[in-house]
Amino acid sequence: MRKRVLTTAVVALAGVFTAVPAVAAPGGQGAPGVGDPYYPDYGNGGYDVGHYDLRLKYQPADDRLEGTATITATATQDLTRFNLDFALTVNEVLVNNRKAAFARSGAHELEITPSQALRRNQPITVVVRYAGTPSQVSVNGYNPWLRTPDGGVAAGEPEAAWWWYPSNDHPSDKATYDVSILVPDGTQAISNGTLQSAASRLGWTRYNWRSSKPQATYLTTFAAGKFEIIRDTSESGLPVFNAYSRDLGADEGAAKASVERTAEIVDWESGVFGPYPFEAIGGYVPNVPTGYALETQTRPFYSPRHFRLGANPYVVVHEQAHQWFGDDVSLKTWRDIWLNEGFARYAEWLWSEKEGEGTAAELAAWTYSFYPDGDPFWQVKPGDPGAQNQFHGAVYNRGAIALQALRAEVGDQTFFRILKGWPTVHKYGNARIEDFVAYAERTSGRQLGALFQTWLFTPSKPASAPQASNARSASPTGELKEPKSWKKIQREGLSDHGSH
Repeated sequence: MRKRVLTTAVVALAGVFTAVPAVAAPGGQGAPGVGDPYYPDYGNGGYDVGHYDLRLKYQPADDRLEGTATITATATQDLTRFNLDFALTVNEVLVNNRKAAFARSGAHELEITPSQALRRNQPITVVVRYAGTPSQVSVNGYNPWLRTPDGGVAAGEPEAAWWWYPSNDHPSDKATYDVSILVPDGTQAISNGTLQSAASRLGWTRYNWRSSKPQATYLTTFAAGKFEIIRDTSESGLPVFNAYSRDLGADEGAAKASVERTAEIVDWESGVFGPYPFEAIGGYVPNVPTGYALETQTRPFYSPRHFRLGANPYVVVHEQAHQWFGDDVSLKTWRDIWLNEGFARYAEWLWSEKEGEGTAAELAAWTYSFYPDGDPFWQVKPGDPGAQNQFHGAVYNRGAIALQALRAEVGDQTFFRILKGWPTVHKYGNARIEDFVAYAERTSGRQLGALFQTWLFTPSKPASAPQASNARSASPTGELKEPKSWKKIQREGLSDHGSH
């Protein structure tokens, strides 16, 4: 994924991680970041957001976006000033119905000074009126806003919100959303959750979307363009909303053959990971030139490139697995990315096992053998890869081997109890890798520190693959046999946003 690359000092010793805490700004000022060790200026301190109400007007012809964001929050400290993350032009800010002063600082900080100081635990209502052209805004050479022939898309990680709405842009501050988008008739507007209504008036149509469960800022998506919409209800009763750009060309058939299996895949994953945590399911495929997919909550984004070689259910399995691992249970800091990507990759291995295209043990053994000792692949620590390697293949593939090692250690019954229990224990919250290790130890009754140290925190190739003997072919040579699913999972680099 195209992403900002920052350097930072991270302490990771013997699997123990010390996060850099947010530094409280002096004089009642909210900190300009939450203290994430990989991205120190992401998010803000001093308040906790409960809800975003975004009322937008978008003109596809010139990529012009106008908006009014109403943010309800609670002060977590006394505040004379606080920040939002935002990159478009701001016209007016109100705090608790009074005009507030505002100024810019840094690459994306909107500093707000309310007319009256805020007290700790005080409710806050912030209204920001703004406008701009998102595709023309670049922050350190990065822009997750994707122009299409008929509109625009906001889908990016680790940040995407700055380009279309002001926010506390860090996964540690999740909120509910109402997203209302006005577009010219003939254009559809897509976001997360459920479509509450769509009404046309005077040549414009307004689409009203609602996300009723806590949602991270980067998981909130915007798409406007000419789409074919396919709606359904899953066997488990969930509303399904899928959308495909009308100009996908030769990729259209394969895209539909993949994304239209979403309900089947989610119902299967619900049996493995526990009840689906949200109110709707689906996905969308816009006509974009990028090559990644993203687990935008309830409605993953897929690039058409995933379907250039035919149907690709593995990428759907991956992004839908994120609804549990990454969306429901979100990371506390970006260093905890293994909790998202290692688990979603392992879900693909489980799907392969189900489909008879190679067991998870076979995929783990093949992956282990594929990268020789000394390969740079083994130098990346999935448990602390650094900002530059956050979406490196090792986070996905070595991260998945770590889960296979856990499965081999504790046995299938306990392992799948851990997979189901984890999203329940941290439902709609945030967690760290250390939280998962502790939970796995409690559930299994075993000490697992050495196992996770080996697979997540040691920059070298472990001595052997977990359950490698079970992955050998029955041929006289005893050589490893490439699982049928290997190339399908690996095609176009990685089947998730780690490929870019």
